[in-house]
Amino acid sequence: MNKNSYFHQNESIAGKAKSDAHILATVAGRFIGANPKHPPVYRIFRAEGFRRGADYRYEMDLALRWPKLEDGQFVYVWGKLWSDGETEHPFSVSCYSPVRILVNGTQAFASNLNDDVFPDRSSYFRAGLGKGWNHIVLEFVKTATGCGGKFGTGSIKGFPMHILAPAADRDGQEGWVYSSPQTAAWEVMPGAGEENGADAILDQWYPQMTWTPQEWSAGCFARIYGERRGQIAYAWTKLENRSPSMQTVRFTGEYQGLLTVYLNGAPVYERQEQPSAGPLDLIFPIPFGIHDLVVRSTCAGAAWGVSLEIKGGTGDAAVPVRRIAPYPVEGLRDGWLYAGPFSAEHAPPPSVITRMDAVFGPDGERTFWRADMPGARIRPYLENAIYGKWNYPLGVTLYGILRTGEELKDPHYTNYAADHIEQCTSLHAYSVWDQEQYESPGVNHQLALIDSLDDCGSFGAAMLEAHKLRALTGAEAAAERIAHYISLEQSRLEDGTLYRTRGTTDFMKDTVWCDDLYMSTPFLSKYYELTGDLAYLNDAAKQFLHYKKLMFIPELGIMHHVFDFKFGKGNGVPWGRGNGWVLFSLTELLAVMPAGHADRPALMAFFRELCQGYKRLQGTQGLWHQVLTDPQSYAETSCTSMFIYAFARGVRFGWLEEAAPYVEAVLKGWDGLTRYAIDKYGNVYGVCRGSGYSFNKLYYKDQLSWQLNDTHGIGIVLLAGIETMKLRKHVSALSG
Repeated sequence: MNKNSYFHQNESIAGKAKSDAHILATVAGRFIGANPKHPPVYRIFRAEGFRRGADYRYEMDLALRWPKLEDGQFVYVWGKLWSDGETEHPFSVSCYSPVRILVNGTQAFASNLNDDVFPDRSSYFRAGLGKGWNHIVLEFVKTATGCGGKFGTGSIKGFPMHILAPAADRDGQEGWVYSSPQTAAWEVMPGAGEENGADAILDQWYPQMTWTPQEWSAGCFARIYGERRGQIAYAWTKLENRSPSMQTVRFTGEYQGLLTVYLNGAPVYERQEQPSAGPLDLIFPIPFGIHDLVVRSTCAGAAWGVSLEIKGGTGDAAVPVRRIAPYPVEGLRDGWLYAGPFSAEHAPPPSVITRMDAVFGPDGERTFWRADMPGARIRPYLENAIYGKWNYPLGVTLYGILRTGEELKDPHYTNYAADHIEQCTSLHAYSVWDQEQYESPGVNHQLALIDSLDDCGSFGAAMLEAHKLRALTGAEAAAERIAHYISLEQSRLEDGTLYRTRGTTDFMKDTVWCDDLYMSTPFLSKYYELTGDLAYLNDAAKQFLHYKKLMFIPELGIMHHVFDFKFGKGNGVPWGRGNGWVLFSLTELLAVMPAGHADRPALMAFFRELCQGYKRLQGTQGLWHQVLTDPQSYAETSCTSMFIYAFARGVRFGWLEEAAPYVEAVLKGWDGLTRYAIDKYGNVYGVCRGSGYSFNKLYYKDQLSWQLNDTHGIGIVLLAGIETMKLRKHVSALSG
């Protein structure tokens, strides 16, 4: 085995694949196979439960829940969290009073004297999770300072976790359960063992689950929405006929309020006159398959509702028709979803009500589905590790897969990337509404809660590329939001340079990162293409010139990773991927910039300077290194791929005046990747994990380790392979 390879050379894809196209298909195929196209999971969310704030921590103020809580009493909060494997997870807690936190029965955190009297402070800790369900219990003690705290994820961007209810009668619902005040601490904790279920610890958990007898008698719409005379609400379920023949089915029940019953959008029963209450007896045919049954009802009094049950047909004794949930919603018990109330003039038609990706009604009446239990809302939660997630590494990953499909003329790849992106964009309007309602949206959290360039340009650029191939639902609204953030909300220096005045950690304050050229300028370039507004292109161009002034190292022809205004200097370390982002992004800008643009000569000169600097630092195996100037640092795959990509484009588009050295650098680099960094299964090695920054080179060399199949590198590898293929064709055509 070569000491500089990540695996035995017999496992290299270079020894197995006979073409670049084969390599691309293997890498992209492995990623797609590992991350299937699963939609969000829809769950019952209890409005009376603990809500997550914008920091994705749950607000657990038990003194408000139990106003008569006495000093020295205990309250217990219990939830469960799924993990796909054994891992260590970061958590954060702020304490209103003493708290102990137990994970699977083992204490993971106990507050100290400082924690207990500084409720605005956050304490961070890590706890081991096992594969499967992990039970988390918080023990709060009431004191004169209060009782409770805020608890949740310690990594908002990485894992905005949500908790599920552990009690059997709430299976599938999002949220915690909590106890009544307890006079003594529990010796046995819930969830500590298989035999230790909810009922074994406590008979009653809160929030309560049942309607009062009075609410139950008022009808489903009245107990969910109250008395809303003249307003309209919908109930939706589905019918499944498993018989290949038409079945005539009878439904019986009761109604309060004016109503119309629809099957697949066509009315099959109507009651729009007095009396507005009474028994129901409906008979209509049901063909084979699954069908939407929708009830539209208008409130005419204090009682308002409908109930329908299948009682049998006119022929067969056993009718093969059953009622099923209209959509898979975890925690749903009775198979009905409810939407409303709407004013008569704004009620949506039955033909558009049967959907799960959009809110209903105009401003002031917008709403989403509810269930027939106290405070039960329906919300989507993204529970996939990768598919359907919006973040910047996935932006470049999907860009690479999208381009792979185009190059191989295989819609399997382009559709996968576009479908992932559209799962995000189609829920954009919903997620903004969800954030307005609940502070922490269950999907698209980085798009709905944009607070940095990381949330914008990378995924946004991939989105606009996919939108060129097919119109994506919600893409242009999402792009408008991103453009507004970059142009009008992101912090800038006086000259307009994009700038970090704050960050997720203190050391990010008052810094400029070369990474941010990728998080902004490719999107700005593509948004210029979409809108024709030259202001976006001009902004992108100025960013490169501003960043050059701050971070270019002229004697090396490469870039500092970060300029820190706290010290008034660059950090002195030419990190590989940071430099790769600069050159990659510059090619994206130059590719769309008009030939006569005023800044093009300066940008072209900058591109050539950078290419010369990077070419000099290519390693003997064709790969560039984690610290570009230190050949003892590990060979890093993502920066290697970006230099290949940019050099190849520079040759193809005629930007590099002396092509031959760069053609050799591209071919040598691609050969190095396929021999030393990509194995025969399409696994990608040697991609540096997400970084912080330091003035210490050893941070990048020794602490900032590489990861297998990191999404910072997969798409870039694909793009490098595509550009290598195009370069081969280009040079062959020129040589005749």
